[in-house]
Amino acid sequence: MLKDIRDILKENSGRGLELSKDHRVNFEERLQKLNKPKVRNYIFLKIAASILIIVSIGYLAITHQPTDGINNSSQNSSTVDLGTVSPEMKQIEYYYLTAINYEMASLEVNPEAKEILDQYLEKISELTKAYKQLNIDLSQEGINEKTINALITNLQLRLQLLLELKDTINELKTSKITNNEVTI
Repeated sequence: MLKDIRDILKENSGRGLELSKDHRVNFEERLQKLNKPKVRNYIFLKIAASILIIVSIGYLAITHQPTDGINNSSQNSSTVDLGTVSPEMKQIEYYYLTAINYEMASLEVNPEAKEILDQYLEKISELTKAYKQLNIDLSQEGINEKTINALITNLQLRLQLLLELKDTINELKTSKITNNEVTI
């Protein structure tokens, strides 16, 4: 049971209390028992580090396979796109791709507009495939003005188709709303 030291001193204030002769030694022994440094066993960390090293070596072995002296142009050629041509082209490509992704994300699918939506998305899909092929052509043939212009035109057409699709869907909505108002 713990008592406040002040209470003990008040109770025994009149008595002459003396500490035992080996009080200091006992006190130091108790302190050393409390402050005894804990020996930590780091075996768990050693096992985790070993597993991490093994997994890293395995990953590196899989991803960096030797080519056996055969130069495969598809493996060794770096992919060239508008971003690698110049910083301005990179900004143009980023602008169009961001706008295209934004417009795609903001499309609202209605059952009435499903057929029109499918037609537009099919055209956009064809343009996306053509864009990828143009990037491959740019990588293989090198940087030329004709391919760069075709890439930019492709991006513009995709964005334009998405904007037309959005307008068409909005027109269908407004015509449906006006038809509903007329019938009421």
